[in-house]
Amino acid sequence: MPRVIGVDIPPNKRLEIALQYLYGVGETTAHKVCDHLKLPRGMKARELSEEQIANLANYLQKEYPVEGTLRRQIASSITRLRDIGCYRGLRHRRGLPVRGQRTRTNARTRKGPRKTVAGKKSVKGMK
Repeated sequence: MPRVIGVDIPPNKRLEIALQYLYGVGETTAHKVCDHLKLPRGMKARELSEEQIANLANYLQKEYPVEGTLRRQIASSITRLRDIGCYRGLRHRRGLPVRGQRTRTNARTRKGPRKTVAGKKSVKGMK
């Protein structure tokens, strides 16, 4: 199982697909990397030699923020937004949608499971 930048990539998948298992590498980036290093996109990941894996790792780390670097970059950006107290920072702090989505309905992914509030007792029930 080839290991690139600390991540095991699946050996039985095509190289262009296997590279997408790295955080920060999508379809377009995977294609660009394969083309730049002159690696065939359809080649299986297990067919990579040690030298090719080393070249791949070096190129990815040099040209693109991936894995730990990208995660730290994103976390620091969110921390900066929280610290300066801007609207986006407040939304991050409260765990609400950040990009203008509605919250009256359909915000369950960000807000988490419903917290049911007990309803008001009716007048009929009090008598």
